[in-house]
Amino acid sequence: MLQTLSVFTAVDYNRTLILAIELSSKNWVLAAQVPGLPKSKAGRAINPTVEALMAAIEGYRARATAAGHSVERVIATYEAGWSGFWLARWLAKRGVETHVIQPSSVPVDRRARRAKSDGIDAEMLLRTLLAWLRGEPRVCSMVPIPSEADEDARRSIRERTELISERVSLVNRIGAVLATLGACDYNPLLRSRRRRLGELRTALGDPLPANARDKIARMLDRLELLLAQISALECQRDAVLEDEAPDKAGQMIQHLASLRGIGAQSATVLVREAFVRGFANSKALGSYAGLSATPFNSGGVKREQGIGKAGNRRLRTVMIELAWLWQRYQPGSALVHWYRSRAGATGTRVRKVMIVALARKLLIALWRFVTQGVVPEGTTMKPAS
Repeated sequence: MLQTLSVFTAVDYNRTLILAIELSSKNWVLAAQVPGLPKSKAGRAINPTVEALMAAIEGYRARATAAGHSVERVIATYEAGWSGFWLARWLAKRGVETHVIQPSSVPVDRRARRAKSDGIDAEMLLRTLLAWLRGEPRVCSMVPIPSEADEDARRSIRERTELISERVSLVNRIGAVLATLGACDYNPLLRSRRRRLGELRTALGDPLPANARDKIARMLDRLELLLAQISALECQRDAVLEDEAPDKAGQMIQHLASLRGIGAQSATVLVREAFVRGFANSKALGSYAGLSATPFNSGGVKREQGIGKAGNRRLRTVMIELAWLWQRYQPGSALVHWYRSRAGATGTRVRKVMIVALARKLLIALWRFVTQGVVPEGTTMKPAS
């Protein structure tokens, strides 16, 4: 993880340039609080390049100098999004303290019709950053900035998920073509798929029409390429489990995979998507996964709206799956006893609600297991191979 200056480092506003950047592919819009100038400078549009950004920063320095102030510290912020974290790392190498804001945590005007522009958004980011630097509680959430190695390590696990989706799409499209011909009992994922394709018959007992057969054959070409790529990624993923000198992330993956009910895929997703990041406490981890509660309690109205879903959807998905698996493979654990004592004789809806609560508790327990060595109570390890 990239290390930035302490959040609680006192800010000398007479010597600190504070900058908010609203990013887009067309241009970047800046809002700045410049030492010596009474008002913030908002709405300045520049070309979407780092050269233009550094030129703008130097321009702000010059204006501060003209006002009799010397800029000794530069603090910048922008929203996490499609641009990733490369800009934060680039600025950090040039001495600019950079904080990346979680977009869903930024407070917005609640009026039905509100003015919105890049300039307004940049100024809002600037005000949010200033409040956060003052130490105001819960004004926003800052996203941990991963190192380039950690970010790159996530690509293979995310690519596998994308390839699985493409595989499902191709299988469904093949099935759709066969359904229009009344052909059935064909599984394109079997190794005999080519031979079985030649043996298929329509509902009238005739061979498949030439164009339909050729179309399916071409889709099988793409499917086989996908299967080969998925296999290669899985071999790369599983190699970490056999590594005798793993790095810190590899050690966490191996520790997680030693628990019954957790395989290589789940362990890798948990570590790459969450555990390599730094979290202040379990509440921050739950919020990052989008598993935090969202109660609505206003006046005489009180209800639970479910989980926030504002966090990492990949992490949230694997945790829901693990919560179901945990009951099967870890029936003696304290978490399973807690779940069953509350959801035992209830209906399906309550069990689904409670499984989300179990997923959150399990996520925190696994995080403590790999970071602090605290084994979840009643947990069974896999037998040594």
